[in-house]
Order: sequence, then C-alpha cells, then structure tokens
Amino acid sequence: MALSCGIVGLPNVGKSTIFNALTRSAQALAANYPFATIEPNVGEVPVPDERLRVLQGLVNGERIVPATVRFVDIAGLVRGASAGQGLGNAFLSHIRETDAIAMVVRCFEDPNVTHVEGDPDPARDIEIINIELALADLATIRKRLEKLEREARANPKLRPSLDAANRVAAALEEGKPARSFAPDSLEGEMARESFLLTAKPLLYVANIDDAQIGRPGPLVEKVRAVAASEGSPVVVLCGKIEAELAGLSDEEAQEFCRELGIERSGLDELALTAYDLLGLMTFLTAGEKEVRAWTIAKATKAPAAAGKIHSDIERGFIRAEIVSYGDYVTYKTMDALRAAGLVRSEGKEYVMQEGDVVNFRFNV
Repeated sequence: MALSCGIVGLPNVGKSTIFNALTRSAQALAANYPFATIEPNVGEVPVPDERLRVLQGLVNGERIVPATVRFVDIAGLVRGASAGQGLGNAFLSHIRETDAIAMVVRCFEDPNVTHVEGDPDPARDIEIINIELALADLATIRKRLEKLEREARANPKLRPSLDAANRVAAALEEGKPARSFAPDSLEGEMARESFLLTAKPLLYVANIDDAQIGRPGPLVEKVRAVAASEGSPVVVLCGKIEAELAGLSDEEAQEFCRELGIERSGLDELALTAYDLLGLMTFLTAGEKEVRAWTIAKATKAPAAAGKIHSDIERGFIRAEIVSYGDYVTYKTMDALRAAGLVRSEGKEYVMQEGDVVNFRFNV
C-alpha cells in the first residue's frame, strides 16, 4: 500500500479546509463545530515538480504524470481522547493506520470560529495532542511489557527486548515521543513493532489568516519554537487563501499569488515536505508518450526502482542508463549526452539518486 500522511489537530483548526484545498475537492466537511469529520477522508495529491515540464519541452512529451503523496483527513482530537473522549478511540486507530503525521495548529484569532480550548495557544494545543498520543502509546507499550515479561522468564534471550520496551515506556512517561530513539536502535525497532503513534515522523502546519501572509505573527513563532526543539519541519500556510487558490485555474492562481506576494503555494510546500517526511524520493523517465515522476523509498537500488514501472523489468534487469537532470537540461538530447560521455551505465547495486533520469535495459 502507498504510504500516507495523516492530517491531525484539535477540532476547528482548519484540517478539512486544508485537505479539501490539497485535493481540490469538497469531500471533507469543513464546519464550525467539533467532529465535522468522522470517517477519515483520503486523497492523492500531486507532488509539484517543475522538472517534468522542462523535460516535456525537451522530448515533446504528450503528457506529464507527477508523483503523488497520500493525505488522510482525520477527525479532531480533544483532551481525554486516549481515554475515549470525543471520537478518541476511532481517531487514534485512524492515525495508527498512517505512516506520518501533519499536525495542523491554529495560529489566528477569529471570534466567529469556535476554539475548543477557548482561544488559540499553539504551545498548549500541541501539548494536548502530544500528551494524548503519548498516553495511548503508554497503554500499548504496557500491554507489550506484560507479555514480554512472561516470555522473558521462559526465554532469557528476550531480555534485551524487554529492557528496550521499558526504556520506551520511561521516555513516554517523561513526555518524550518514541521517535526520539534512533530508528536503527532496539528501542526504535520496538516502537515500530508496537505501532506507536509517537514513533511516526511529524511535521507541523501553522494555519494563519490572510493578515499574516508574508509576516507571520507570534503564534507561528510558538509553533516554530516547539518544532525546533524536536527537530520537526514546519509549513506555514493560510488555509482560507489556499482554498480560494484551489478553485482557480493555474494561470489565475499564479496571478493571485503574485498579488499576495506569495512565491510558492503553502500546499505545494506541504506536499513536498510530507513526501520527504515519508522517506520518499523521485526518479524520472522522459519519452514522447509521457514524462513521468516515479516514487520510490530513499536508498532504493536500481532493480527495485525498475520494478515500480513493471515487474518484468525488475526480473529481466540488465542495467540502468542514467543521466542527471542538470546534464539533460544542459545538453538537451540523449545523442548530445552520449557524445559528451554523460550517460552512465549502472548495475544491480546502484542506489538511485533524487532526480535521476533513467532508461532501464532488460531481457523480456
């Protein structure tokens, strides 16, 4: 299954508005009351990549097929969710099914939009969600500990796993997320195997009003301070404006952005950041029928990348003919690239690099 990024946050912070703008749809109900979203909404969002249009111009490609990233709009979380308050248990199970978290934080004042805590306070709002996720994880890891303690008495080889689980539990009790452990550590492995919510990579989305475009206020700085302490990325956007942009043509949207002084859509930034957070990267193919971005996990080797196009190409893999995107733009044709000695022939152990333009050779 495709990797996905869950959009979470307190009720009425703009999650569904942002999701609808991302997917250019109205499938998620955006309303001024808690729990307008009950069942999660899922959407595939194109990853912006200007390289595709450049390559299309060079090869006269008929169409462009961008990479996509999957977003899931999840119901708002409230205090006590880990104990079943609101839509707590359902909410947490929906997060568990995603691979990363985009936490939307309200960074604007508006008396016409209810805030479940009375008024926006990013540090407090972030803490509420993180505490609920940590409490849910504590309940999960304690169940795991009970089982491991019984098993370790019968099998001493399981003692290191038991110790690791205890360290994860201790960290959660101290308010530290499970992602604070190195991914390749025994604790990191234990967190993944236990499907802990706080083990998932996280980014923050600071949702501002239009008055803050180009000059975010102090509420955004609070989000950035929390994110910096965790090493998490932050995307700042105005959900209301992004929703308006989503209803325009590309040309109209570009003109509107110029009027507002926006260099790049916040939604584009969100899609790119989520794509990277999920550990994904892109390789490119360019032909007359289509110019396409293919999604693979970082550190994928050439045969597995070929398999993304077709399993027969992976099975019959001979070599990958690779050109860097920058060289392609400079030399413009494959003949010129070959004449310059810039077409590399790579074998089965080659690790794909972001932006490789590839032609796979294979036996049928």
